[in-house]
Amino acid sequence: MLSGRMQELQYLNQHYDQRGSQILVIYGQKHIGKTTLIKEFMQDKGGYYYLARPCSEREQVFQWGRQLRIDGIINNDFPDYNDIFTAICESGVSKKVIVIDEFHNIVKADDTFMEKLIEFTDNRNEKSGITFALCSSSTSWIENNILEQNGETAHKISGALKIKELSFVDLVHRFPDFRIEECVEAYSILGGIPGLWNQFDDKLTIQQNICRNILNPDCFLFDEGDRMVAEQLRETSVYNTILAAIAAGKCKLNDIYLHTGFSRAKISVYLKNLIELELVEKVNSYDTAGRENTQKGLYRIVHPFVDFYFTYMYPNMSALHTLSVGEFYNIYIYPEFKKYVSTYFKQVCCQHLEKLNERGRLPIRYKQSGEWVGKDGAIDFIAQDENGKTLIGVCDWEKPMFTYADYQWILDCTEKARINADYIYLYTASRFDEKLNLEAKVKPNLKLMLISDI
Repeated sequence: MLSGRMQELQYLNQHYDQRGSQILVIYGQKHIGKTTLIKEFMQDKGGYYYLARPCSEREQVFQWGRQLRIDGIINNDFPDYNDIFTAICESGVSKKVIVIDEFHNIVKADDTFMEKLIEFTDNRNEKSGITFALCSSSTSWIENNILEQNGETAHKISGALKIKELSFVDLVHRFPDFRIEECVEAYSILGGIPGLWNQFDDKLTIQQNICRNILNPDCFLFDEGDRMVAEQLRETSVYNTILAAIAAGKCKLNDIYLHTGFSRAKISVYLKNLIELELVEKVNSYDTAGRENTQKGLYRIVHPFVDFYFTYMYPNMSALHTLSVGEFYNIYIYPEFKKYVSTYFKQVCCQHLEKLNERGRLPIRYKQSGEWVGKDGAIDFIAQDENGKTLIGVCDWEKPMFTYADYQWILDCTEKARINADYIYLYTASRFDEKLNLEAKVKPNLKLMLISDI
């Protein structure tokens, strides 16, 4: 489970090894692997873990005090936070880690908690330093209420670590018995979220995993798409309506307005909240000279499992409860699944190009990249180096063959985007036709990439 997390572990250990006390904020979306990382970090250190509940301040200290009494560390039924910190520090080794998971539950009930924590660390002897690891799955709250605030609290935080999604390559390592195509399909459902990976079994096919581990009402993932929204947002009926509209292809503000009946101003506010929670993104095309041919103001769901839930399960909930899982899959998922996966295949290909760029294995070295979304076509990947040399990438998952006609269509898109493509990388999940293979042999700037090359 720590595959791909060694850099984050090194970051935490570097702070722990510094003199004095440290306050670290570790945050990331639900199921991203924060707890697993923290357990590994605590493994060879004197540490204490507490999971904060969403409750009143008095109930919080009672529950924490109860845990400490069970561990034989404290006797008071309702200790204050200074009593708790002192008791933990006086037990065991002098230099230790105190992990407070979902600490936002404490701060929301007691807005002086951070002040008390800072005062406690300031009064610690430098030789007996303590590392507070404050963890949270409320990403937008952390960024808006802790990291973006000025004042003593922000200045006293020693470091902030956002745990991001793992890559497609990490998923491939996690599921060695999946074929590469199955890995792409799994990634389109589970994304780079290791906590969700645990729900799939690479001894089963993707269809079997979907039927047994998602569509089955008795399994964990059946309601998880709904929980991901309900646990973070109020007025879930409004958010569900907007997410369902986007999943159904209503990707512009006016389309969402016409579908939902909500005011444009209201939709804009709710979309902003969904963007902050990293459930939705506003699509910004790479800036090219062909701005008049660019689509603007598009929104899409970026959390793969939320996308899967609102694409297939939410709009067909009645059938989900009346049909067998096999019937539901064959009727509602199978016919459009290739189209659904194609979006995430583009992400996989873009990650591959980014990895090649990091290793210096592309003909250019770029620092920024993006996509171009046109009115009559799209370019999945665009990057330019400091000299203006341009590399583009286009990915196809659905077609049985990537043809020379498809290549000509891509060249038409570059004309509409008004860019000169110095290098072109084409990716396919199937094969290239003979004419396109011959073209690549005489044009060194044209690279044909099979899914096995990834």
